[in-house]
Amino acid sequence: MRVGVLTGGGDCPGLNAVIRSVVRKGVQEYAWEFVGIVDGWGGAVKDVTRPLDVRAVRGILPLGGTILGSSRTNPLRLEKGIERVKNTLAAHGIEALVVIGGEDTLGVAHTLSETGIDLVGVPKTIDNDVGGTDYTFGFDTAVGIATEAIDRLHTTAESHKRTLVVEVMGRHSGWIALHAGVAGGANAILIPEVEFDLDRVCAWVERRFEINYAPIVVVAEGAVPKAGQMVLKDESRDEFGHVRLSGIGDWLAREIEGRTKKEARTTVLGHVQRGGTPSAYDRWLATRFGLHAVEAVKDGDFGTMVALRGTDIVRIPLADARTNKRVPAELYAEFDVFFGT
Repeated sequence: MRVGVLTGGGDCPGLNAVIRSVVRKGVQEYAWEFVGIVDGWGGAVKDVTRPLDVRAVRGILPLGGTILGSSRTNPLRLEKGIERVKNTLAAHGIEALVVIGGEDTLGVAHTLSETGIDLVGVPKTIDNDVGGTDYTFGFDTAVGIATEAIDRLHTTAESHKRTLVVEVMGRHSGWIALHAGVAGGANAILIPEVEFDLDRVCAWVERRFEINYAPIVVVAEGAVPKAGQMVLKDESRDEFGHVRLSGIGDWLAREIEGRTKKEARTTVLGHVQRGGTPSAYDRWLATRFGLHAVEAVKDGDFGTMVALRGTDIVRIPLADARTNKRVPAELYAEFDVFFGT
């Protein structure tokens, strides 16, 4: 059997661990052949591939990024995009695909599955917002990076007695902001799921100064104030129609400084959250996802995605991955006691 493997969307720590796991198990247990599709759906449309064997995946477990490359190409928006994907698969004798990606990449996979392409999905995103799975690999690494940054920023904030606003990734879901903010001892955490009251945030900041400590405010890039609009640097969009977010951190720091008359600065972590070597947990989870994806292909259980439920890896319909998993209001409310103190 010949199986194709592709990684789509934003890069993510742990992608190489999945690739390694899929190839090792498929070759060593079932004597399958693998074809790497370069740059996600872009390579599938343009017929750009590379061979994948055990030798090709040796030593890649601790590497960040993806050896196959990635892109945000959306074949559903290209002329004859689906037909071109099918032609690429046919040209290389690919009988099944393992698709590793987030909600957009897996959304395309779901549509292609309905047109008759045999494939299995593997969820990845540092935002942890793919529906149907408790966690995605990449999230733990991103939270660790953000937490370390917050830990470091505490010392400089205290030295200068200024407010530091830390902007982290999170378009529609505030999982990174919440986890890293709590772990890093932030005094305010703002997430997309709950519109924030700017007056209340400033009150939290001032209360922190009253006890002679400098405040740390963690804000997800998609957070918005009450009765306001999302703060953006521009209105450009990617191929999936998403606005390219950024700017809430700078805006918030200016507002806090203007209202409290205390100096405020912004740190935007940006793509540093995606980069570097994956954490031990992300390597472990990515490896398990890869092993179970191979079993799903072997069983002919196509149109499914492997997912983490508790400590078990299960298979769910790919359609379930298209729902955006958001932070529950009750979970966010658990941490109110720490805000402003």
